[in-house]
Amino acid sequence: MKNSSPVGFLDSGIGGITVLKKSVKLLPNENYFFFSDSLNNPYGDKTDKEIINRCSEITRYMISDKKCKAVVIACNTASAKAVRSLRAEFKNIPIIAIEPAYKVVHDKNPQGKTLIMATKGTISSEKFRRLYYSYYNHNTVIHSCVGLADLIEQDRKSEIISYLNSNFARYKNQIENVVLGCTHYPLIKEEIRQTLGNVQFFDGAEGVSKRLKYILEKDNMLNPQTNNGEIEFFDSSADEKTKELKKERFYQILNKD
Repeated sequence: MKNSSPVGFLDSGIGGITVLKKSVKLLPNENYFFFSDSLNNPYGDKTDKEIINRCSEITRYMISDKKCKAVVIACNTASAKAVRSLRAEFKNIPIIAIEPAYKVVHDKNPQGKTLIMATKGTISSEKFRRLYYSYYNHNTVIHSCVGLADLIEQDRKSEIISYLNSNFARYKNQIENVVLGCTHYPLIKEEIRQTLGNVQFFDGAEGVSKRLKYILEKDNMLNPQTNNGEIEFFDSSADEKTKELKKERFYQILNKD
């Protein structure tokens, strides 16, 4: 791959844009290709085999057709279920995977009352369990947010607020740290704060972006250009209208401060 080749981002929808924005800020000269797999969203309710097979297909496409020099798994469920298999299959391409930022809580506010919000798929994974028990603070609540990523993906604001109130109102003003264990969830920080009160958020986007920069520097793969790179978006939906709506929303979020 050439150094000017893009960095591929894989997500079950557009939630991974929260990771992409951090990476663009840290590595503005890089070119990026973002694959939103709306056709198969959400990943959280799929079997391990389904997730692994689909992630393999997308990664192969990004490497073979889009000539991506590195791949970022910008989906916690896909990272938890498929990253080991992907690294074994694509040995010559760096694959950087996101994970819930529970270790960051341990580093910054280890004794604080903590809520982990994640998909069913992430929470049930061995990868998450290893992370959780490595940094367990005896003051943490885990909540499987079934269906929430889908509501965010579809931008159903009133239903998102109802969902948060139904599931989290009992924790209002009792939580200090909120681990956003799905890349969709940072898109609704304000709504979560309205439900829980003044909480501190933790997500894996910054850590992944720093890891990406480290690997590109270490392997001498940084794009040498001095102007800002290009960002290409692709959505897998079969419906053209849906594709255009996803693309429009993607760039709106990308360009929002």
